[in-house]
Amino acid sequence: MHHEWQNLDGWHLKNSLGAWGTTVARKNQSHRQIMLKPNAYLQRIIAHVNRKTWWHVPPQDPAAYTKRGMFLASSFKEAEFWGRPLDDPQRVSIAHPLIGDEETIEKTLFGLRVSDEEIALEERWKLDAKMKRAALAQGYDSIILISPKSFSALKTSGKIPRSMELNILDRSHLNTG
Repeated sequence: MHHEWQNLDGWHLKNSLGAWGTTVARKNQSHRQIMLKPNAYLQRIIAHVNRKTWWHVPPQDPAAYTKRGMFLASSFKEAEFWGRPLDDPQRVSIAHPLIGDEETIEKTLFGLRVSDEEIALEERWKLDAKMKRAALAQGYDSIILISPKSFSALKTSGKIPRSMELNILDRSHLNTG
């Protein structure tokens, strides 16, 4: 099996955990490097996402799905932040997600962080549209956003976070039956 090595200081991996692809990073204590190897965690998180129910708040703009994708929250309470969620939870079927915190996702898609904490809502929507286009162009079917703390735990121990935001880039990955 072929393993790639990269410096621990350079967490932006070509196929990083944010882009998780088929790899997982592990710290090799003796070499202070990261070893990439085939990822069992990826399959676990995909299975978790595909078996759980998700909550969705329909956008005011019907064209939003085409522009930005379909955003889903991991709980009814989290979805309420955006408005009144649908009465019935949604199920999805994803295969190649981009997983990470905001910084990792943006660096994977654009090579650098392009947003900040003070981003205006209109600018956020434009960025979401740009992220959707870039992710689809790179072969992703969804984006799974998790907090930096949860992302760190996922990278180090494989612990799947309870709270996630899921963006389905193509609505054909939504299970309606």
